[in-house]
Amino acid sequence: MNQPRSRGPIARVFIGLWDVLNFSRRLVLNLLFLLVLFVLLAAMLGGGKLAPLAERSTLVIEPQGRLVEQYSCDPVSRAFARATNGDDCREIRLRDLLRALESARTDKRIERVLLRLDELQPGGFASLREVAAAIARVKAAGKPVVAHGDNYSQGQYLLAAHASKVYLDPMSQGGVMLEGLAGYRQYFREGLQDKLGVDVHLFKVGEYKSAAEPYILDAASPESKEADLFWMNDVWQRMLADIGKARGLPPATLAADIDAMAEQVAAAKGDLAALALQQKLVDGLKTREEVEELLADEGEADDNAEGGFRQVALDTYVQHLDGALQPADMRPQVAVVVAEGAIAGGELPPGEVGGESTSALLRAARDDDRVKALVLRVNSPGGEVFASEQIRREVAALKQAGKPVVVSMGDVAASGGYWISMNADRIYADPSTITGSIGIFGLFPTADRALAKLGVRTDGVGTTRYAGAFDLTRPLDPGVAAVVQSVIDKGYRDFTGKVAQARGRSVAQIDEVARGRVWSGEQARQRGLVDALGGLDAAVADAAARAKLGKPSTWHTHYLEETAKPFEQWFGGLVGSGAGIGLLRATGVGEALLLEHVASQAAAPLRVVQNALKQRGNVRVTPLAHCFCSAP
Repeated sequence: MNQPRSRGPIARVFIGLWDVLNFSRRLVLNLLFLLVLFVLLAAMLGGGKLAPLAERSTLVIEPQGRLVEQYSCDPVSRAFARATNGDDCREIRLRDLLRALESARTDKRIERVLLRLDELQPGGFASLREVAAAIARVKAAGKPVVAHGDNYSQGQYLLAAHASKVYLDPMSQGGVMLEGLAGYRQYFREGLQDKLGVDVHLFKVGEYKSAAEPYILDAASPESKEADLFWMNDVWQRMLADIGKARGLPPATLAADIDAMAEQVAAAKGDLAALALQQKLVDGLKTREEVEELLADEGEADDNAEGGFRQVALDTYVQHLDGALQPADMRPQVAVVVAEGAIAGGELPPGEVGGESTSALLRAARDDDRVKALVLRVNSPGGEVFASEQIRREVAALKQAGKPVVVSMGDVAASGGYWISMNADRIYADPSTITGSIGIFGLFPTADRALAKLGVRTDGVGTTRYAGAFDLTRPLDPGVAAVVQSVIDKGYRDFTGKVAQARGRSVAQIDEVARGRVWSGEQARQRGLVDALGGLDAAVADAAARAKLGKPSTWHTHYLEETAKPFEQWFGGLVGSGAGIGLLRATGVGEALLLEHVASQAAAPLRVVQNALKQRGNVRVTPLAHCFCSAP
């Protein structure tokens, strides 16, 4: 029998020291983990109750990240982004911002509102116009709204312009940058086809369907430029009118100042802050500290608060509003389902529109006796045709069940976004919503020439002419191309036929405004694709009226969406406390706690790619109803 090898005294000493060191390391780490866990629990228990909201408070709205209809990240990732100043999951929900402003308008505890918009990443102009209107209502109620920024992008300034006073830092390096709207993309035909030898075959219907042009052209087509400039001019002129009305400036003057930008900046010797004041875009040049002193003097000073004035942050104020809600409201509901993001097949997380997952929410609304009507809030550029059709069928099923369905279009509801909207009882859009783009396309790349440049050839046999015809290493067979184009043609006929039936018009009439062309909300209303102009509130009120729910006090609005898991809720609440944020930043324990969770979240982009390339049946080209038409 083998005996264990005897170690010498020196080896035993080193091994013993290593064992002691290893034990000490594990002991320290375990003690540190227990200490951190204790502090986390203490912070959670200590921060569970909100401090009472004091009188004469200033509501500080300092949104950080993207303005969204629905969070695309779970509470854990959002909380971690706030704690570490990360950019990936910094988001603010439009509904929370609007609800806070509406409540502040009548809340006697809120004396004024402060807007700090430097970290806001605006999306489209439809949602910005809803927020701007809410700011204007606060101001009209007699409550001062003060805006201050180091710089203002034109999206940020659209909101700031509606404040009672607009201030800009005197050392601003960006000023107020009004420049107009633009739509420029990169084109890859020469690089892909001429240099790499990858042939991209496009199948589409509609001369204005330009989503895939970058793969087959070296520049935008004349039709694409014509359509884009048409809706962009409409949105831009409305933005100038909105800013002009809020600031008491003629829109023509704003436009002239932009055209003369180079000369005016030179005359101001490069001082963009002074130029903004000269152009009456701002009311004064003040540092952050000077604005805080102003708020302390005009409001309620508080030496214990940041900035020296009594205040409540947006997130905290929303928590106060949530705490005032009834825990189990049994009144009839107008359900709201959010369809935000690209549309693809299967179960997708919030921030994306899954053919299965979004359909499941609509079915849940149909089966719930408390839900009397539904509003579908659409903020989507479209995606897969089949997934869009799955959702449209559920909208039709809701109507057949006797539950009214009203669509509220957000920043963009185009192509597949219009497909899922068309069967609603009524469609609302903001005048600056981007919609239409009724058309479909499919792409199929072949790499035989690229492989040939490397000296690689594909050859073999098949039992029929079309066996292996969709192998991307072989040239595309003309017969296969004809088959795919026939499928795309049929998809377009389905699209326009369904729109014609839903909108009570002829197919010829729909074809005139379809062919892939994009419209603003106002242009779509003029062409019969949209019924009325208005925001989410108008759509909810319409749905309630169609369901004959009576006075607003007899029913309530309820968002149907995936709920957070217990751990996500716990961690999100924890990091919302100052102690939790400080601890995570100081120790880095957040990374350890979230390692497995983040790993699971990393699969989300791969699911998007997988859905985009999903093969259905024998045709390996997925028909897409997608529009790359977001507002610049």
